[in-house]
Amino acid sequence: MEAAKTVAIAGNPNVGKSTLFNSLTGMHQHTGNWAGKTVANAHGCCRTPNYTCTLVDIPGTYSLLAHSPEEEIARDFLCAEKTDAVIVVCDATCLERNLNLTLQILKINPHVILCVNLMDEAEKKGISVDFSVLSESLGIPAVGICARKKKGIQNLLHTLDKVLAAASENKSDFHTTSLTKCRCEADITAADDVNTAKAGHTDADTLIKAAESIAAKAVTFHNPHYRAKDIRLDKFLTSRLTGYPVMILLLAVTFWLTISFSNYPSALLSHLFTKLEGVLSALLFSIRTPLWLHDLLILGAYRVLTWVIAVMLPPMAIFFPLFTLLEDMGYLPRIAYNLDHCFKKCRACGKQALTMCMGFGCNAAGVVGCRIVDSPRERLIAILTNSLVPCNGRFPLLITLSAMFFTGTASGITGSAASALLLTGFILLGVSMTFLASRLLSATVLKGLPSSFILELPPYRCPQPCRILLRSLLDRTLFVLGRAVLAAAPAGVIIWLAANITVADASLLTHCAGFLEPFARLIGLDGVILIAFILGIPANEIVLPIILMAYLSTGSLVQTESLTSLHTLLAVNGWTPVTALCTMLFSLLHWPCATTLLTIKKETGSLKWTLIAFLLPTVFGCSACFLVNSIGKLLFHV
Repeated sequence: MEAAKTVAIAGNPNVGKSTLFNSLTGMHQHTGNWAGKTVANAHGCCRTPNYTCTLVDIPGTYSLLAHSPEEEIARDFLCAEKTDAVIVVCDATCLERNLNLTLQILKINPHVILCVNLMDEAEKKGISVDFSVLSESLGIPAVGICARKKKGIQNLLHTLDKVLAAASENKSDFHTTSLTKCRCEADITAADDVNTAKAGHTDADTLIKAAESIAAKAVTFHNPHYRAKDIRLDKFLTSRLTGYPVMILLLAVTFWLTISFSNYPSALLSHLFTKLEGVLSALLFSIRTPLWLHDLLILGAYRVLTWVIAVMLPPMAIFFPLFTLLEDMGYLPRIAYNLDHCFKKCRACGKQALTMCMGFGCNAAGVVGCRIVDSPRERLIAILTNSLVPCNGRFPLLITLSAMFFTGTASGITGSAASALLLTGFILLGVSMTFLASRLLSATVLKGLPSSFILELPPYRCPQPCRILLRSLLDRTLFVLGRAVLAAAPAGVIIWLAANITVADASLLTHCAGFLEPFARLIGLDGVILIAFILGIPANEIVLPIILMAYLSTGSLVQTESLTSLHTLLAVNGWTPVTALCTMLFSLLHWPCATTLLTIKKETGSLKWTLIAFLLPTVFGCSACFLVNSIGKLLFHV
């Protein structure tokens, strides 16, 4: 049986490579990491009429002259690995820019297919492409497709079959003759061998001119003002006058939607888990499980685990699709553009804005997203500061305390809007702390100058609902929830043991709270609040229930019936508005959760940087709480 042919899918970022890859492979694919790299790769299988192919979706790159780990991988794979063919994916709406990479790849591999994607968008904008001119100019097959609608896929597969057949017979005469003509016309100085191409010794300006010349002959613009709408939107969304207010408004609306629509599914999940708890409890008693083991499993591990799922899943299931929606529409690169100046002032990279935004959903996902930052120094800065913005695991505590002590307990639109505005204010504080910490790190342990990066502003596109749901729920929500669940179950066991093992007529939890009381009072908290944050390291969602468990001395996690009863309980135990504000500040600025710390250790491969990532927000949080507590004592004599 003939071995599968290896086919690389190459192209610039944002041209639909991954969409084409998914269309060709369906579910026959797997994801891993390139050897020695944290950059992900995807392999998959597909069939042409006569061949079985292994497709490799290599990272998007603008050039074989590598400037980032992703571009290095793309260059090395194309230059050093044996590939039977290369499919170069281009954007039909900006073909002149994409053809530069195509010409570079043609110098090192004669078996290339030019795949022009997004033909539907080109048609809407009045752009037509003459594929016969492209094929004649480049000496390779050129096909047009719409990958997300799967139009032209069969034509591409038949073309790939012909190219693989020619490659098997080492037939490339037509390609060589035609390409030589193209080189002569454009006066291109070609690299003669793979090593020269890999080293980057190419005449970049000449290639760009050649790409523009070919595109000018093959592309017709029936509507010369096709980009007028995008330009008007960019002027509004990226100007210094309106860009920042729009970002803040979208942030507030995102959180309002998350808060408003997550309460009911959270309550529903909690109700279902309570019913299931009764069933599991009866099952354990039916098999004569000892009482201590029953309580350890049900009141400890099960309750903490289900609390985390009920509180964490609905907000993530709302926030991540909203975040992916902005990404799919093309707005997130505009956020990076707007914040690039701020991060450069901090000697960091503008791409950090994107990873920071991901941190709002989950800091662990934000840390993984830091792979997009090219510079190792700036990538470390992005990783170490990501937990300074609150993840959705901290939202419940922030929202609950803001409603009880500051915005009132009004329900519906008014209460949600007030909570969303206060939450937005805290997030802006977290963003400010991110800038401060980035500047501090770049001036001390991570000294250096900010690097420039190429940022392509993609065209505004209509979102794809199915793609948004799949990417947000499978790639982000379930990924993050899975890590949190793995940490929550063991945490439930530890918390139950601490609350139920007594020494001198008091539980270990009470003793620990008493030990921490002097320091906690100094920063505006109490010992119970501080020990709750410590025991809440596995998942921030369980901080508030641990506080209630300690105050009520119940020995297991509990839920209160209303915010009013919860406010009364906290007030009886000495809470004031200053205590609530300090608790909210400490929730915003304290150590990352266990999931994020494990992710940082995996991404950096260093215990030292993981420890710094733990200490940095903690020092910020303690300092901020001490300052607020001191001011509160002076003003209110509390």
